[in-house]
Amino acid sequence: MFDSVAALLRTIRLGDDSSRGFKELRFRGAKVIGPSREEFADELAAFANARGGVVVLGIEDGTREIVGIPIEHLDTVEQYVFEACKTIVEPPLYFFTDLMELPDAVGELRPVLKIEIPRSPFVHKSPNGYFHRQGSSKRQMSTEFLIRLGQQRGQARSYRFEERAVTGTTLNDLDPDLIQRFAPLGATDRNTLKKMKLATDDESGRTRTTVAGVLMCSSKPQQWLPSAFIQAVRYGSTHQDSNYQLDAQQITGPLDEQIAGGMAFVRRNMKVAALKAPGRIELPQFSLRAVFEAVVNAVAHRDYAVHRSKVRLFLFEDRLELYSPGPLPNSVTVDSLDLRQSTRNELLTTLLAKCRAVDPTGEIARQYLMEKRGDGVPIILKESQDLSGRKPVYREIDAAEVQLTIYAARPPDGATG
Repeated sequence: MFDSVAALLRTIRLGDDSSRGFKELRFRGAKVIGPSREEFADELAAFANARGGVVVLGIEDGTREIVGIPIEHLDTVEQYVFEACKTIVEPPLYFFTDLMELPDAVGELRPVLKIEIPRSPFVHKSPNGYFHRQGSSKRQMSTEFLIRLGQQRGQARSYRFEERAVTGTTLNDLDPDLIQRFAPLGATDRNTLKKMKLATDDESGRTRTTVAGVLMCSSKPQQWLPSAFIQAVRYGSTHQDSNYQLDAQQITGPLDEQIAGGMAFVRRNMKVAALKAPGRIELPQFSLRAVFEAVVNAVAHRDYAVHRSKVRLFLFEDRLELYSPGPLPNSVTVDSLDLRQSTRNELLTTLLAKCRAVDPTGEIARQYLMEKRGDGVPIILKESQDLSGRKPVYREIDAAEVQLTIYAARPPDGATG
């Protein structure tokens, strides 16, 4: 990240944000006295607990002037960084350093130390608590945020949100017909439901349905998980404006029904042009196969522990946007999505793999909702680019949700509809 001098100079001019920070070091003799090791460790851990980032030492915090590091203190500074990362943060941080020279205000080259902190698969505790990077500053994590982050990172293996008991539910809240899709030999007794992790005992010993049980085997999961639905909107413009809203729907029900509902919404609202040469050739805005994979991924891999945040599906004149709550799981990045396979909700994906896909036109080319082969993202990218000529774009927004943009195909000259 920012590997060239030119790139680093550009980002210094822009200042701090959620992925970069700049620090001036203060010395007393050969000792670093500011920032303190503890304060510095808090800063680095905050990056690791968010999406990673870069810290450059030798830059004045406020003015962003390049003041550098005295050459005679470079070994001391490297030891200072090592101790902050390896001895006072739990678990220790991975980091990479790069010693560079940058020109100051009069053109004189000054040594600076670039420290790259990758996004970590763990949650790190630094001297003053648990921090994460938000915007240009570090923030103390709330208890709820800390628990959720631990679940996301896979650190707390015993804490799988999809397997948690849902307060206030009983086994009577599960629909026997929906359970039949997953139960071996039609068994729906208490012990079988527990083995399938559709039910569990809460802290008081009472048997409750799990989050996965509610999402897959309850006809109205939103009764207990109010944000577990798809908000779908069709705009007759290229921007989000309620004055141009043409259609809107809250798509609820079990997750497989939500996927079918999302696909029906896209089919109903996307434009389909046609050529008459010699027979009718239909030219849709979007590849339904790509849209199907995108909707399945958004529903299956979203973070259901995020309250007041739903899957959002927006159709515009020139594109489709899909938002899924929660950051990318584990150490997956937007650049590695098509190369790596990782899931936040292993139980949900297993259950969805047993649900048949609704494919009335044969365009989806899937028998079941998930096949767990890791080919969903490659299909999205290839099918969409082949149709529109533009590659879809993934973005992770503030380590809080994932956005996918699929561009619409433009009808060729002479097309109608």
